[in-house]
Amino acid sequence: MGVTLLLPYALREYTDGSAELTLQATSAGDALATLVARYPRLRRHLFAENGALRGHVRVYRNEQEISDPEESVHDGDTLMIVPSIAGGAGAAGTFERAEIQRYARHITLPEVGWEGQERLRNARVLVVGAGGLGSPIGLYLAAAGVGTIGLVDFDDVDLSNLQRQVMFSTDDVGRAKVDAASERLHGVNPHVRIVPHPVKLTSENALEILGDYDVVIDGTDNFPTRYLVNDACVLLDKPYVYGSIYRFEGQVAVFGGREGPCYRCLFREPPPPGLVPSCAEGGVLGVLPGIIGSLQALEALKIVLGTGTTLKGRIALFDALSFRWRELRLARNASCPVCGDEPTITELIDYDAFCGVAEATTTETIDMEGELTPAQLKQRIETGEPLQLIDIREPFEWNIANLGDHGARLISLGDLPDAMDDLDRDQDIVLYCRSGSRSQQALEYMRAAGFERVSHLRGGITGWATEIDPAMPTY
Repeated sequence: MGVTLLLPYALREYTDGSAELTLQATSAGDALATLVARYPRLRRHLFAENGALRGHVRVYRNEQEISDPEESVHDGDTLMIVPSIAGGAGAAGTFERAEIQRYARHITLPEVGWEGQERLRNARVLVVGAGGLGSPIGLYLAAAGVGTIGLVDFDDVDLSNLQRQVMFSTDDVGRAKVDAASERLHGVNPHVRIVPHPVKLTSENALEILGDYDVVIDGTDNFPTRYLVNDACVLLDKPYVYGSIYRFEGQVAVFGGREGPCYRCLFREPPPPGLVPSCAEGGVLGVLPGIIGSLQALEALKIVLGTGTTLKGRIALFDALSFRWRELRLARNASCPVCGDEPTITELIDYDAFCGVAEATTTETIDMEGELTPAQLKQRIETGEPLQLIDIREPFEWNIANLGDHGARLISLGDLPDAMDDLDRDQDIVLYCRSGSRSQQALEYMRAAGFERVSHLRGGITGWATEIDPAMPTY
């Protein structure tokens, strides 16, 4: 097996570019002697005239400094040579000993080195969303030594998060995500600074929050925030690393600020509300956000380091079931309303209204005659009045939790148009879904079809579980 010897970038011009060698050695001094025998030009850089190791050279074994070159080494050990480097942002002297040990595998990479590690330390990266995608993103940014990591999230850790949000543990359930995440990331790397933003990102605060960072990574799962982040990044001219997941599929891309292309070049407008279910409604394989989020972290690190070729101008599509990657080219749309030649969006807008979800999420705009609270529905069920209770979710959602014991029947949203003839128009109908968005859509559809005695459950079955039946599973 031998001993692995890692060489810093500064010495590789004397080793024909080799960054790593495997040698047979019984001590550190033996390994160094073998090294200079193979590459004689290294001798004067490592050893003084009397044969002693020069004072500006340090040797580490398995990330622990060796005080005596004659200390024994064994097969499988890793030795790293760390010389002092003259001046500049990449000087070894700017890092603490613990940081040198921590980032050893980075520093030995030609594409990173001391200068690149300094860039990472000086970088400010914002992660919007501390959930399934935000977990691997945050963990890998912290481990890599990104100096300042911002986290935007206003949610608390829920038990259903733990299937995929690996930043959190069971003991974190109920805690604010930014608090639990900050503690975890500091545990990963105490040398980085975590800036929590326990707020909902809105048109009023987005420019102020995003303006403090060099790179923005999207770890969200909803269209209003995604379009908000995109538009803010274009207005601020900041790179935007995009990722999304659903069931067994994921997408990754890098959008290029003012010069584009941007997210609106790809998807000018969002789909109608309820047409595309969220991960909570459609499910997601727990490992998928780890794959996509890790790639987002990779792209962000490449942007900071200024190395390699990013996904700017491309989108990568991943199908986990077939393990197949596809890549599509993205071109800037000259007529894009944000990054186009004549942009029509020059400030942030009302994104809930733009994405068509304001009606489904704000009680001020809902027709209150078409809405029942969980308490009102419970009262009507208990009085025994005739009621057609319709669950418009998918069968797998029904299997998690349902109101079948209260007379509910399952008619999925996609099947509703064909099933309406079987419903009694002269009897009250109450629709419900997971959170109220799809049932609001179904309510509007049925009213347009002539149903007058139809309403929907505010907050869906999640609201019922919260207010009426805490023992009911949620998802």
